[in-house]
This record gives sequence, structure tokens and C-alpha cells, in this order.
Amino acid sequence: MTDATPRRRRAGGRRGHADRAGHAVIDQMPWRIPVNPDRPVEPLTEEGVQAIHRGAMRILSEIGIEFLNEEAVAYLKQAGCLVDGTNVRMDEDFVMDMVGRAPDRFTITPRNPERKLTIGGNHIVFGNVSSPPNAWDMERGKRSGDFETYKEFLKLTQYFNCIHFAGGYAPEPIDVHASVRHLECLYEKLTLTDKVAHAYSLGRERVEDVMEMVRIAGGLSPEEFAATPRMYTNINSVSPLKHDFPMLEGAMILARARQGVIVTPFTLAGAMAPVTMSGAVTLSLAEGLAAIVLLQYISPGCPVGIGTFTSNVDMKSGAPAFGTPEYMRATQMTGQMARFYGLPMRASGVCAANVPDGQAMWETSNSLWSAVQSGTNMVYHAAGWLEGGLIASPEKFVMDCEVLQMIQRYFEPALWSTGDEDIAIDAIREVGPGGHYFGVQHTQDRYQDAFYAPIVSDWRNYEAWDAAGAVWTAERAHNIYKEIIAGFEAPPMDEAVREELRAFVDRRIAEGGAPTDF
Repeated sequence: MTDATPRRRRAGGRRGHADRAGHAVIDQMPWRIPVNPDRPVEPLTEEGVQAIHRGAMRILSEIGIEFLNEEAVAYLKQAGCLVDGTNVRMDEDFVMDMVGRAPDRFTITPRNPERKLTIGGNHIVFGNVSSPPNAWDMERGKRSGDFETYKEFLKLTQYFNCIHFAGGYAPEPIDVHASVRHLECLYEKLTLTDKVAHAYSLGRERVEDVMEMVRIAGGLSPEEFAATPRMYTNINSVSPLKHDFPMLEGAMILARARQGVIVTPFTLAGAMAPVTMSGAVTLSLAEGLAAIVLLQYISPGCPVGIGTFTSNVDMKSGAPAFGTPEYMRATQMTGQMARFYGLPMRASGVCAANVPDGQAMWETSNSLWSAVQSGTNMVYHAAGWLEGGLIASPEKFVMDCEVLQMIQRYFEPALWSTGDEDIAIDAIREVGPGGHYFGVQHTQDRYQDAFYAPIVSDWRNYEAWDAAGAVWTAERAHNIYKEIIAGFEAPPMDEAVREELRAFVDRRIAEGGAPTDF
């Protein structure tokens, strides 16, 4: 490593990684599924919970939701909902009956069963930035997404243990035609990573292709694939008060196949939702519950989660704002309501900053900590997001992973253990007044594991930092990113499985892939 990167420190179960030349890249914390031990922040009183619930039920029963999918409308009409064209109204008893069918937690098992995730309970898992159309890094600046950059982000996703699942494309590779993009992108996702994979819910063909690819990559029979969730999707409503055709079609297919579906309305207060946060959260819940009702009617007990993407706009420019106090409270409120409905919850790690600077990190940290405080189970966009989701940045990815590791360390029970050895009366007696603890045996026995060890933060004083080149954080992150990419080795895959997967992709490309005229 160059002197522009942080000094390596040994600490708390951290594991280094060696590249092909045997050079250590970074020390990082080991793979684990974090469990959040904290009591969630609940800003709403019981009366407030009931008020938002009543508001959501009134939206569903009096105003209705537009379902722009004939099959979905037919199902809901069959269920006894009031249908007027594409507008569907449903009463509270029906909504609560359907929502009550949904599990409060579920697992997703990817091709490497050691990467199995639990979604729900006190578990919290983090995923990479998904779906930005552009990329930015310190060498190449801002540019449209391309396939090679997409593969770089997959390598970062696989490399970092604090990233648990591979979300949507980061960035969107526009140099691969949209009709076959899902085939080429999922092939790379399933070979460059062995973590839980996401499928875009954009119509039948894409979803069915990805299900088959996940099955092949896992070496699974159709029966084994269907026995437990192996993948997931996320659908968004078209706020206000609409669900579109391709997302509903894909979600219904996955629900029947018992694969995970997260429903996340995108409500910006002051633009697509009321300017008040209670109004925006109420609207978001109504939209999310409506789709969950549909999926539970079609496939009772199918794994679902409800997402929050409620923030506000800048009322001067109309631009989205993220990591704001309003965003944090909306996330906490939605978490409280998700527990009221007994549903796993998804939130996000987001910011409005254009480059990986101070604004980027305080806004992202606010959004990540609001996910922790809200009892979120699944955090989208946890690493690499810039410009309100329009940019994926590898430097930001590395910097965000520092925050994620700190959160993971914060969860470790050792930090608040109160055994005799932790209270350390004997060490306090040994040192006495005016001494220091560097040399006592209590410290010597624990110093390697005692504290969090950073991967990109530089804890030297100014003079030492200046003498080493005065390298700022984003530059250090850039150097780490480049070393990771240079030393990356894909996780193992049986060669026969790889060949079968490639043959499926080639066949579907030859057949024309998926339609693009939604």
C-alpha cells in the first residue's frame, strides 16, 4: 500500500485480505449478520399510531389506489374490493386480514448458503447502491454508466463483508441493450458475487429469466428453488396513489414462486406527497399496504416487506433532499408503523451531495442511523450513493463501508459487558491515582481486540498526516478501491454450473431477451 492509505491496525476479529501478489488490502470486520440490540426510537404516541393507521385505511377505502395492471385488478375484484376501471378501494377488515397473512420475518439463501440472510426481527442487513444512471470517480469524473464500471461495483459488493446483498445495477450499464441487459448483468452478479441477488421487477420475461439463472447458479432443482426464498425484488409505487404494470406483473410472479418482494413507495413531501411528514408517511403506507394486500391474496404467506423512501424536497429548487431531519423522523415513524403491521422493513442510505465530501457523509450517516433507530431490517443503497441516486461512486462506497463497520461494531455486546473483568477493579487498583493503563496486563491481554480499527479514517495527528502526504479522505478511499479491484478474485463456482449459466444467457440473447416497450 502507498503512504496515502491509512495505517493498518489489528483489532477485534478483523481479517485482512490478500491480493494475488500477497499484499494486504485492508483489515475489515468478518462476515456476519448484524443484530440490532437497541430499542427502536418511536416518535409516535399510541394515539399517533392509530391516527396514521386510520388515515391509511381511509385512503384505501375512500380514495383508492390505481392498479395499472388488468390481472391485478381482476384479482382484487375477485376478492371483493370496489373496482372502478383501474381504481381499487378496499376496506380495513380486508386489508388487515391480508396483511396478517404476511410473515414477520423470512430468509433468503443465495448460491453460497453461508451468505444466507434473515430479513426481520432484530436483524439488519446492508446492500450496495442500486440503479444510478451515472458513475463518478476521482480519475474519470461523472459519466454515463457502463458495463465495466458495473462489474467494478460488483467486486466491491463482494469484497466488503459489511455489504450483505447485491441490489440493482450500480451503475446502469447503458452500453448493454435494455432487452438483454438483465441477462448479462445477472450473469456477472451471479459469478462475481455469491451474495443474495436482486431482480428488477420489470415484466414477466426479466423475472422469469432471473429466477432460472438464480436456480442454475445455485445448482438447484426446480423443487429446491421453490422450497425457500433464493432472491428478491423491490417494487416502487408511482406516487401518488399508483402501481404500474411491469412492477406488479413481476411482483405477482415472484410472490407465486415464494420469492421475496419488498414494496417501497417513493414519496417526497411537498412534491408527490403532503408537505407534512405525517401526511407523507400515511400516503406511503397506504400505497405499500395496497400492493402487499394483492400479493398476500394471490399467495398467502409469501415473503414481503414494506419499505420507506419518504423524504422532502428543497422548496427553493424542487430538488430531492436526503438525510434531513424530516427524512430521519419519517423513517422512524415508518418503522413504528411496520411493527404495528408486523412487517419487515426496508430503508436506505442516501444523500443529495454530488461528490464524496462532508455533506455526503453527514447526510448518509443521518440516513443510516435513522435506519438503525427505526428497527429497519434491510438497508438499500448503503454504500456508494451520490446526487440523490443519480451517481454511483467507488470512493463513496469505501467511505460508506467505514460507517457500516462502525455501526456493526456499535452492535457488539462486548461494548457494554459488565462482568468483573470488564469493570476492571483490579486494574484500576494496580494503576492507582495518576498512572496510565498502557502497560498493565489487563490492557496487554485486550489491546488487539479492544477498539474499532478503521479502514479509511486516518487517526494520526496533523503533523504525521501532513508528513505522509496530506491525503484527504476521498483520495484514501480511491486508493483502497483501486487496490481492491486490482486484487479481486471471484468466489468459486463449479465450472459445469458456470457453463450452464452462460449457455442459458446466450440462448435467451439469441431469442431476443425481454421486451422494452412497457
